Amino acid sequence: MRNLTGRLTAEALGTFGLIYFGCGAVVADPFYGARYGLLGIALTHAIVLGVMVTATLNVSGGHINPAVTLGLLSVKRIAPREAVAYVLAQLAGGVLGALVLKYTLPFGATSIGTLGTPALANSMTIATGSLLEAVLTFFLMSAVMGTAVNPDAPKVGGFAIGLVLFFDIIVGGTLTGAAMNPARAFGPALVSGTWYAQPVWWIGPIVGAVAAAQVWERVILRKSEK
Repeated sequence: MRNLTGRLTAEALGTFGLIYFGCGAVVADPFYGARYGLLGIALTHAIVLGVMVTATLNVSGGHINPAVTLGLLSVKRIAPREAVAYVLAQLAGGVLGALVLKYTLPFGATSIGTLGTPALANSMTIATGSLLEAVLTFFLMSAVMGTAVNPDAPKVGGFAIGLVLFFDIIVGGTLTGAAMNPARAFGPALVSGTWYAQPVWWIGPIVGAVAAAQVWERVILRKSEK
């Protein structure tokens, strides 16, 4: 087992990458020559998460998401003190990613925008937004449990996990932003001061991740009793 400092640094770095490039794709989309829309934003998130989970998988477990960490905590796959440290490292990485994004992209694009903070559509409420985020995160956590946690799974690194972001963002991106990750919402929100509907991206992902972890741990991955 790697030392805790190394694992926390890996989690912070992985979350930094997700926020910097994921939010960066949102901020850069209106630029001349970009205009890749929801498809490009979804693909960017999928690739960067897949790469960062793969890079950190054998160091910290490649959580890169407070909801994933809390889901694993609910099935005792991580100790409580380590889980708290992981969540703090992920949030710090998210804030740092948003800060660096703010000062490396053109000032005009970052000074008046929300730095890619997820947004709730007018047709959604806090309740329906939270429910959608829970469903989306359920499948993200299912990929974590089925590939990263399951010892019998094919060795595909984090790319199966990253791909979930692609189809989740295609479905939910215009409705809730399809964050599925409290750090993905918190980092850019803190730096840009955009706090509207923030509970959606905490309640929904945590509920979805815990529910998926319980189903996989207690039903799908449970060994047959002899």
